[in-house]
Amino acid sequence: MIFIVLALAALLAVIGYNMYQENQYRKQVREQFGHSDKDALLTSKTKHVRDSKETGGQGLFIKKNKKNEEALRNLQEQDEIYAAKAKLAHPAQLKTDVELTVEDDFSAEEKVQHTVIGLNNEITVSPAEAASTPVETAAEPVAQVPLISLDELSQVELPWFDPRFDYMAYISLKQAQELHALPRLSATHRFQIIGCTMDDHFRVAEPIPGVYYQGFVMGLQAVSRNGLAAREELQHFDQQVDAFAQLMDGKVLHTDLDAFTEVAQALDQFCARVDQTIAIHLVSHSNISGVELRAAVEETGFKLGEDGAFHFGDNNNPQLFSIHTLDNKPFTNPLLDNQAYRGFSMLLDIPHVPAGEKTFDKFMDLAVKLSGQLSLDLVNDQMEEVSTQWLKDVRNYVLARQEEMLKVGLKPGSKQALRLFS
Repeated sequence: MIFIVLALAALLAVIGYNMYQENQYRKQVREQFGHSDKDALLTSKTKHVRDSKETGGQGLFIKKNKKNEEALRNLQEQDEIYAAKAKLAHPAQLKTDVELTVEDDFSAEEKVQHTVIGLNNEITVSPAEAASTPVETAAEPVAQVPLISLDELSQVELPWFDPRFDYMAYISLKQAQELHALPRLSATHRFQIIGCTMDDHFRVAEPIPGVYYQGFVMGLQAVSRNGLAAREELQHFDQQVDAFAQLMDGKVLHTDLDAFTEVAQALDQFCARVDQTIAIHLVSHSNISGVELRAAVEETGFKLGEDGAFHFGDNNNPQLFSIHTLDNKPFTNPLLDNQAYRGFSMLLDIPHVPAGEKTFDKFMDLAVKLSGQLSLDLVNDQMEEVSTQWLKDVRNYVLARQEEMLKVGLKPGSKQALRLFS
């Protein structure tokens, strides 16, 4: 009986020792390869199911050299453990190699962004190099500073634009570039692109070889005689500018859409009120030939334009006044040579002519002169002969509308006014 108890005790001692050795080995394996099955896309800490210990999440997992284990006292009794260790030896090394590669690619965020992924989306540092030169691989690339700041661009007052009715955008480039093609920013509204050259001069941007730009100022005319541009059209302009900025590798600044729309709406309503044209009609009791009509109007300084109207102008404005047919059909050379006319209309476009009585007086002087030369009557829209009082009232009306324009900073007859009222 005693021998049986001693035998059982010895057997239990051997089994206990074997279990202790197995646990020690498993602990060693977990310390070395416990993270090898971690999903490479999960860089956060994970918990092992069995022992709930946290691993991973920070830096590379570097394989450490382990000391050789002490020889097992009873090889016959440890065969299972030894066989298991031998079986794991080669796969474990394979997992370590993959582990180093994966952990180099998906370790801390800085390493992912700056060490592994370059501007061309390629891995630039091998796993071995990353482990041996951690400082170099973690270095951040030097950010390129724009050649001109967006704040500077947005504060420059340029004669091509008026921020009250031009919806603006600004692009600053990181390096000087030529313009190879002009982008089409809108299909329905007039737009302009002004470039800032390397000598800080602004000019109309053109795709000219050898001309390098450091930035661009773009404007979409949102108010005109066609009305106010729709919000969707302004948003489309923003999208086109963004696409161009991305193509040029530049930074972009847009005008605040809500603030601009509020100002533009008020300006559009104002323009509708002052945008008036004064007409005086010169009519004959019979008819006048086209040849005679043409000779008289050209003698006073009018010239036939491509739009089928005669225009009178000066050096500053080539179209101060205009002459049209009574039925708004165009004048043409063949018709003028072969057709008779009942008369014609003289028009004064209030926003297009310089402010002041002098312009209106010039308009009336020309009308009276042509009336005398061609024996025509001066009548209003109701075909009533104009009176002195009518002329006085019309003069006052014209001056009042132009005074309104001056109060809001719009000079009648200026390039700004010609563009806004077009």
